[in-house]
Amino acid sequence: MSPILVRPVREQLEHDRIIRQLQARHKRKYEVGINPGSEHNAPVGTGVAALYPDLVLQSQERGRKLQAVIEVETGESVNHLEALAQWAHLSRLRAPFHLYVPAGMVEVARRLSEDNRIPISEIWSYHAIGDEMRFTLVHRAREATPVPAKSKGGPSVRPSPSHNGARPARKAAAREPKAAARPRAARGATPAKAKPSKKAKRK
Repeated sequence: MSPILVRPVREQLEHDRIIRQLQARHKRKYEVGINPGSEHNAPVGTGVAALYPDLVLQSQERGRKLQAVIEVETGESVNHLEALAQWAHLSRLRAPFHLYVPAGMVEVARRLSEDNRIPISEIWSYHAIGDEMRFTLVHRAREATPVPAKSKGGPSVRPSPSHNGARPARKAAAREPKAAARPRAARGATPAKAKPSKKAKRK
């Protein structure tokens, strides 16, 4: 929970219930640590710089690499101060930052992130249907298209001429006038007199 925010009891209970539902949802794929209420069970970082997001998703492999962090907000906590105090710091981690907000606060959360230049990997909305909570993905950040890197110290690779039909066509076209010029020159020239054969001289 944010150190600058004190939620009403009812909102806090709903907030912590959502955290536990998300924990159950992700535990098959990740090692999930949670920090409901004022608990500090799963830190990200060490010492005074440690952060305590609502959920910490880590790889199930030996290294326990950080995969994502999740922050759950209620209607009272989607505001400018919360964005600067929590979202801005979580968005700087080397892991995707996912934000869950009530369905009616999606546009407010989107505007706060844009106005304060806070990159959020995913924004999810939630709403209750009876005792069940439904989650909907409403925003996903676009990933940059990877650009092929040039080989170090080597020239840039150009397409082979054999793959381009324009060059062979131009060469063929250049040869045709030369080939056609020879017959035309022969037609216009005065035909040379044929020399008499040796048999004709003898006669």
